[in-house]
Amino acid sequence: MSQRGYGGPLRYVQGPGVIADIGRYAAPLGNSALVVLDGFFWDSLRPTLEASLTAAGVEADFVRFAGESSESEIERCVAAGRTAGARAVIGIGGGKALDTAKITAFHIDARIITVPTIASTDSPTSSIGVIYSPDGVYDRVVRCGRNPDVVLVDSALIVQAPARFLVSGMGDALSTFYEARSNIETRSRNYIGDGYAATVAGYGIARSCHDVLMRDGRAAFAAAKAGRLTTAVENIIEANTLLSGLGFENCGVSAAHGVHDALTVLEPTHHFFHGEKVAFGVICLLVLENRSPEELKEALDFCVDLGLPTTLADLGLQDVTATEMAQVGEAAMQPSNVIHSVPVQLSATKITDAIWTASALAEAQRRKRS
Repeated sequence: MSQRGYGGPLRYVQGPGVIADIGRYAAPLGNSALVVLDGFFWDSLRPTLEASLTAAGVEADFVRFAGESSESEIERCVAAGRTAGARAVIGIGGGKALDTAKITAFHIDARIITVPTIASTDSPTSSIGVIYSPDGVYDRVVRCGRNPDVVLVDSALIVQAPARFLVSGMGDALSTFYEARSNIETRSRNYIGDGYAATVAGYGIARSCHDVLMRDGRAAFAAAKAGRLTTAVENIIEANTLLSGLGFENCGVSAAHGVHDALTVLEPTHHFFHGEKVAFGVICLLVLENRSPEELKEALDFCVDLGLPTTLADLGLQDVTATEMAQVGEAAMQPSNVIHSVPVQLSATKITDAIWTASALAEAQRRKRS
């Protein structure tokens, strides 16, 4: 593949209190906006948002996000956006609220601003939205054609959330370099437009994401548990959001996310965050690709130190049956699953064997540490 491509948001702004400046960034995109706001922040953030948007001359219509980026929720938001004649859609909340906003903007041909309230996924910067069923089962990915115009990350707001969200984001970001490497080795297409070869810049960002996690992840976790906004926390927010977002979109994902998506067929996993399941998927990826013991140990130790899942039992699957695991393997082997970007031949049995083995190796590593 001779053509290479790179994409990302037009603006990324991070720091304490930046949400109050939303009007400054929304006004150049149009004088009307649909605000898809997470219900948890409906009362606490709406006055600040309304004041900033009104002062900037932007007329805003608010929709309270219902909690799942499903077809029905997207249809509801699209209808509201069309009724309002929105020139921009502003998504505020977690990854599913932002995905809903991005897909809504795509359908009504509007500009897009994402404002994550947690640093738990790398959704905010990407042109990709994920659709789930109303009860949380992964359905499909929607390519929205362009990245957000503005990503506004209020670190003071994010550090107020339980540290579990930041840790989940690190689990998601942990996959970025490993999955980028899978795609580089298989010469797979990235997620820019219809797909291009990864650029040197994209792969370098994915590598930097991993380096920041290893250097600052544990210190950020210690600070975030106490609600303290240190430089390490700021760095991890950037790694979870910007570096991971640019890394995955410009290089691609593989088995860590493929295992995540397949595991959603088992109900117990619905009680865990995206990044928590992806962290377990990272261990499975390293086993599936037969990476070095040193690399596997580094990933396992990192996850254990942060409390991320590394075994089936950690995901509520301590009693999973062979029949249920076979369903996971079959789901992973669907042609649309991103697991096919790994540089190994796959079968449903090979995937489930890797999952079982990853869990067993993680248990063995824990015993060594204790």
